[in-house]
Amino acid sequence: MSIADSKSIELSLPVDARQKRNALVASVLGWSLDLFDLFILLYVAPVVGALFFPSTVPTLSLAAVYASFAVTLLMRPFGSAIFGHYADVHGRKNAMFVAIIGVGFSTAAFGLLPTIAQAGAVAPILFLVLRLIQGVFVGGVVASTHTIGTESATPERRGAMSGLIGGGGAGLGALLASFIFLITSSIFPGDAFAVWGWRCMFFSGLLSSLLGWFIFNSLEESPFFKEKQRQKAAGVASVTEAPVKTLFSSSWRNVLLLNLLVTFGGGAGYYITSGYLPSFLKVVNNVPNNVSSLILMGASVVAIVSAIAVGALSDTIGRKKTFLLAGVCMIVLLPLCYLGMAAAKDTTTITLYALAIAFLGNAGYAPILIFLNERFPTEIRASGTGLSWNIGFALGGMMPTFVSLAAGSPAQIPTSLATFAVVIFAIYLVGAFLVPETKGNLR
Repeated sequence: MSIADSKSIELSLPVDARQKRNALVASVLGWSLDLFDLFILLYVAPVVGALFFPSTVPTLSLAAVYASFAVTLLMRPFGSAIFGHYADVHGRKNAMFVAIIGVGFSTAAFGLLPTIAQAGAVAPILFLVLRLIQGVFVGGVVASTHTIGTESATPERRGAMSGLIGGGGAGLGALLASFIFLITSSIFPGDAFAVWGWRCMFFSGLLSSLLGWFIFNSLEESPFFKEKQRQKAAGVASVTEAPVKTLFSSSWRNVLLLNLLVTFGGGAGYYITSGYLPSFLKVVNNVPNNVSSLILMGASVVAIVSAIAVGALSDTIGRKKTFLLAGVCMIVLLPLCYLGMAAAKDTTTITLYALAIAFLGNAGYAPILIFLNERFPTEIRASGTGLSWNIGFALGGMMPTFVSLAAGSPAQIPTSLATFAVVIFAIYLVGAFLVPETKGNLR
């Protein structure tokens, strides 16, 4: 099918207000619940590091926890391949439902694990095995939520939808995790948090499974997928039985590889900003848990505003120009924010820097979701979007581990973060220069 034919189909797909609303809610909450489960680990990283990966050097213990986080990210491409295939062949809705339920239950299971003091070397092994399982389901969430929302949005608002689902959903997930962190820190203050508080944080993952059940039960299938199924039944469109295999064919392989330059930069930028903030506040600024949780809640709200605003900007000036603008801002401003936050002594100044870092980190990847959706046709969109996003974010998610290892001590973390930020967004800018403009090309 030609691109011209595809665009004519796009214009003939009316989507009623109820479907738009339900798809928006399902995509945003699906992604936020998924990120909520992942952020739980980031918020308890220093405690989990001591319980499962003890070391006399604090940054090595922290690096081990981030490495276990990276393990989950490395499994996400496999989850995208499995669930993306299902979503492209059988539909987005059911793929989303199973993935969300799986993430919730695998997260809750962490709260049942014995620590290294209780079970020895078995404890970190079990921890890593669960991270692998969780990673598969997380990859499935990306492959389904990232397509059904944008496929149901009106053309002129797809950039804003991209920011709302990707960045806004992440911000909501982080906000919910911050709220749970605040509650558990209050119920289990001081040393009690290292005994029961971190377990309750993980148990709260069951909330995502429960909410997912109610959210997706009444969701309709994507109009693009339904139209493609109608065409296949009528013999108008060809049947793609192996979407993942198609992606790695000569026709699409270069598209996938080029996408990774942008998704790596966006993912790495997110994880060294919003993802690293909880640890930065604790080990660099020595902010108490209750104060830290309030700062992180504020940062989550700023992240949502940033993602929606920058996503909407891409509707006006295009995806490519937005990437270029965000990349330049990151290289210049992020290092200044890291070093300034490390030198700050009062809570107000620390908070302002944290908010700025959260704004910048989410601006970098806000338009990536719609950009990826516009890069692939309907029959391989879930697989293409999911793999492009997850491979790039898996590589990007390894950066906090390298930041911690390169730092050597808590005092060197800000300089390490500043250096990595420059390198990461230099790569991001290369990708932004090379990729084509995709605005208006959803087919």
